[in-house]
Amino acid sequence: MNGQVSESEARLALDAVEARRQQVAAEIDVPGWYWWSVAAGWVVLGALATFAPVWASAVGTVGFGALHAAVAPRVISGRRGSSRLSVRRDLVSRRVPFLVLGFLVAMVALTTAIALVLDADAARHPALLASGIVAALVVTGGPLLMSWVRRRAVRRLSA
Repeated sequence: MNGQVSESEARLALDAVEARRQQVAAEIDVPGWYWWSVAAGWVVLGALATFAPVWASAVGTVGFGALHAAVAPRVISGRRGSSRLSVRRDLVSRRVPFLVLGFLVAMVALTTAIALVLDADAARHPALLASGIVAALVVTGGPLLMSWVRRRAVRRLSA
């Protein structure tokens, strides 16, 4: 062995490194349980607003917000989508938490709008119906948002 690396060996090594980087970028995600938990909380808050006294709805909202504030910083960075791997900070956009929180704020506005429309239409339980609709959007839209983030990360790594 003369210690020289051929051009084809170097290309294979670089391709292997690039493939591993792409695999790591594919791990950028928010855990699935996060979206399901947020959606479940959304429906519970809708049920409280519909069936419970105002004070219970207020306590539930504050409790949900406090629990989310405690959990979210650990999981919405996109760096810990699974227990198998933690993605390095420099591979994940710092905007991921802002995108997730912005998505949730948009869902709050959508919940309010849907509930107002349903109430104006004299629907029974508009808050519960609106929260159920938006919970379904959270469970589907959250992973779609993260899929978009992953695609952008892969494109950035490929450039």
